Amino acid sequence: MIDQFKQHINDSFLFLKNKKLFLAVSGGLDSMVLLHLMHHLKFQIGVLHCNFGLRDDESEGDENFVRLVCNELNVPIDVKKFSTAHYAKNNKLTIQVAARLLRYEWFASKIKTENFDYVLTAHHLDDCLETFLINFTRGTGLDGLLGIPAHNNLIVRPLLPFSRETILNFAQTNLVNWREDSSNATTKYLRNKLRLQIIPLLKELQPNLLQNFSTTLKNLSQTQNLAHDASLLNYSKVVTEYHDTIEIDLKQLVLLANYKAYLYQWLHKYNFKSWHDVYQLVFAEVGKKVLSPHHVLLKSRNKLVLYKKDKPLNTAEVFVDNATVEVKYPLNIYFSDVETHTITDVNTIFVDKNILQYPLVIRKYTTNDLFYPFGLGGSKKVSKLIKEAKLSEIEKNNIWLLCSNNDVVWVINRRLDDRFKVTAKTTSILKITTQQ
Repeated sequence: MIDQFKQHINDSFLFLKNKKLFLAVSGGLDSMVLLHLMHHLKFQIGVLHCNFGLRDDESEGDENFVRLVCNELNVPIDVKKFSTAHYAKNNKLTIQVAARLLRYEWFASKIKTENFDYVLTAHHLDDCLETFLINFTRGTGLDGLLGIPAHNNLIVRPLLPFSRETILNFAQTNLVNWREDSSNATTKYLRNKLRLQIIPLLKELQPNLLQNFSTTLKNLSQTQNLAHDASLLNYSKVVTEYHDTIEIDLKQLVLLANYKAYLYQWLHKYNFKSWHDVYQLVFAEVGKKVLSPHHVLLKSRNKLVLYKKDKPLNTAEVFVDNATVEVKYPLNIYFSDVETHTITDVNTIFVDKNILQYPLVIRKYTTNDLFYPFGLGGSKKVSKLIKEAKLSEIEKNNIWLLCSNNDVVWVINRRLDDRFKVTAKTTSILKITTQQ
């Protein structure tokens, strides 16, 4: 049976050769088999053991057992004790979620500080089926139905294709000792209910359940690859990246069949929770927002703008040089040299290019900004113009200025500054518009 595991690792995990690997070892069956297997195959390994302090003497017994086995195998071990219950209470998390966060945060820090390459965990096919069923009952997409990935950034799971029964046979055949976690016998948690009650019934109804499930995973993976390819293709057509900000062109987005699926594919990594609100934002009024823990998704005219909370849009400045033809952020603005000009309207202005001082700046207005509205014959504060227009807070938040050497050239889509207008003496005319 060693040959079966060895062949799989050689075929699928060649990148692990000559790498420094941590093994996450709890003391249970699966992790002890992983430890003995990787030791037998002579990988360069160290062990990480998490003591979550949730089972008193039993937790201490697990730690002592793993230390003893590592000593016998001459494998270095590092143990981390966590105040898991305290952490869960303070952060309003379930014990399971708290333990997972603590575990993977520690793994990531150990890889960084110890200069290791990967952490290997002992998840197997039965674990993957449980995760599939949990996600399925809660509602999920393709990613959730694929269960647990075999390779996810710095986490690698070499035993994922193997059933718990196969791993148990390996342990019994090769005299591998392990400890049973008493919490695995309770049906208090959903995963345990599935493991102890639902999955045995499914296996009784369908003896080839795990084999069929493995086939399903392969089919779903192929479908996911097709979806990923389509997502990348349309991303380049619909989405524009600008530093830490991305813009989604709504005119192009709604032309896509199943545009909601594309929005999810592009935005789910930003941890939005209310996807109904995200989808509704496509047709919402300008200024509406949806928040994730670290990002804001804003409806801005004919686009959605995603930006970080710590870099809000109303503090942004965009610099425009003399050669600029098009600016996509924060608005779609187009610059072109023209021979003649027509009447200025709210979306298009014509200015004397020789008066401009580059770089031009696109920014939000302040209470001190003063300009000379075209046709007025005097000065006015931008804030007063906005007040007189009786704009809503949402509309006010979408007022931008085009400035030259801090002089307002244009309250964009509102009023041209009289100082930059085209006159009989103008020899070079620049057309600036927010319309293509």
